[in-house]
Amino acid sequence: MNNFKKIGMTALAASLVSTSVFAGEVTVSGGASMAVENYSSTSLNAGKGFSMGNQLTFTGGGELDNGLTVGISFVLDQGDNETENATGAGSSPFDSHSVSISSDSLGTLTMHGEGGSSAQGAIDTTAAGDIWDTFDGTTTGTKVSSSTAGGDILVYALPTIVDSLSVSASYSPQEGAASSSTSYAMTYTGVEGLSVSYGVGDAATGVATTEADSTTMKASYAIGSFTVAYSNNDYQTAVANKDQETTSYKLSYTVSDAISVSYGTDVIDLENDAQDAEYERLSVAYTSGGMTVTATQASATDALHGVTAAEDQDYWSLGLSFAF
Repeated sequence: MNNFKKIGMTALAASLVSTSVFAGEVTVSGGASMAVENYSSTSLNAGKGFSMGNQLTFTGGGELDNGLTVGISFVLDQGDNETENATGAGSSPFDSHSVSISSDSLGTLTMHGEGGSSAQGAIDTTAAGDIWDTFDGTTTGTKVSSSTAGGDILVYALPTIVDSLSVSASYSPQEGAASSSTSYAMTYTGVEGLSVSYGVGDAATGVATTEADSTTMKASYAIGSFTVAYSNNDYQTAVANKDQETTSYKLSYTVSDAISVSYGTDVIDLENDAQDAEYERLSVAYTSGGMTVTATQASATDALHGVTAAEDQDYWSLGLSFAF
């Protein structure tokens, strides 16, 4: 008799586990790309070179009996964001991963184990799309500094309080000599075609002479086939001559459902530097289904702030990307 009871309880437990498993869902999405690109200098790939990208994103989740929704995200991307090659970690296929808990009344709490951004860092991409980053592999010029990004970041997105207004806050705990960092951001989309964002964050290090604050303001407005965008990133730090202000503009024109053209600029003003670093980019994109063909022409002026002749460069690329 006892044996039958044990068997019955085991079967019941198995059925409960099976039910909870089927209540959730896991989906996989992916992306791949290939491109040929050319720099006017020979500091990267001796001028022309090929590049490629590929990744898979696993997303899962389900609603619990108490009404909360739990979600997970995990990315497979060979060696992306890895800097440790001596031990073989640089060849790891694992990348960004996070866990979230949400509800309509409580908002969404997300823990990023890797690949996360602070609330302010999540909106700090320049209006033109970080043109400066295109030339980062060929020079050691100025990068746009921001608040905390990476792993061990807790981000809270508030529930809807005002229609069309989203608000988020983040916290990154102390690690070693570093001190904790906090930031917040908000975006308003209540006017048709208009999006306005504002964010503030810090990059505290635990040392008064190196701590910094970062502020992002950006806006875009779409009317008909045209979209104009503007952004300003201001980085203030106690480190001498490291304050910087980045101003960016972008104008986009949608020719048809398949073809679009855009032109953008990034200008980086570094403290106590007489010459700004300037970047320009013109892009044409053709999209058909999940495939996009892109042609890009870009240039960098005074990227090294007058240090060497390599500070001025031209760049072009032809790319093909797929989403599936």
